[in-house]
Amino acid sequence: MATVLQLNSLPSPQLIQQVTQCLQNGGVVAVPTDSFYALSVSPFNEMALKRLMQIKGERSHKPFPVLVGAPSQLNQLTEDIPDVARTLMEEFWPGLLTLVLQARSTLSPILTGGQSTIGIRQPNDSRVCELMTHTGPLTGTSANRSGQPPPQCAADVMQQLGLVIDLIVDGGPAPGGQPSTVLQILPELRILRDGAVTRKQLEVVLGQPSLWFRK
Repeated sequence: MATVLQLNSLPSPQLIQQVTQCLQNGGVVAVPTDSFYALSVSPFNEMALKRLMQIKGERSHKPFPVLVGAPSQLNQLTEDIPDVARTLMEEFWPGLLTLVLQARSTLSPILTGGQSTIGIRQPNDSRVCELMTHTGPLTGTSANRSGQPPPQCAADVMQQLGLVIDLIVDGGPAPGGQPSTVLQILPELRILRDGAVTRKQLEVVLGQPSLWFRK
């Protein structure tokens, strides 16, 4: 049964130590975000990624999104941050915009789904961002099995996954609502998933109406 850790304000040294130790040991942790609760493992731990894939169930080789505590952590995941990506980060991060960037070749194909790109965002939850300044980047896939509704509270996570994950960081109810918008940066700007950040908002910031939705 997963251990529940309470997160009321910024994470305590004790919580940081417990979560960090769990992740280093290949553990799976549920954390609150600015949309739903997410399942987090170290994106650099192959054993943990295999566990995560088993927990999520059938995904048809979908990549796992990654959360960062600050843009400074991006260089662990990508070597190329185009100017347009920096502009969007300045406007929409922290927030509900996932940017699909070129992935470092050293990243696991489990993480990238065998693709050459990786989806990254900084969540608008200062508590989780502070936690990631200690743990490093974390996977940010929703804390549910594939096909099940994403959870908005720790109790929902416990009901679905309490027997198969290690820790649940209970930060109270998550906002829910729309998921993050997923925007491919290269080789062309392309909205891969409609979400909380609208096409119009993106066009206003970028000054171009060249974005289009996946059919």
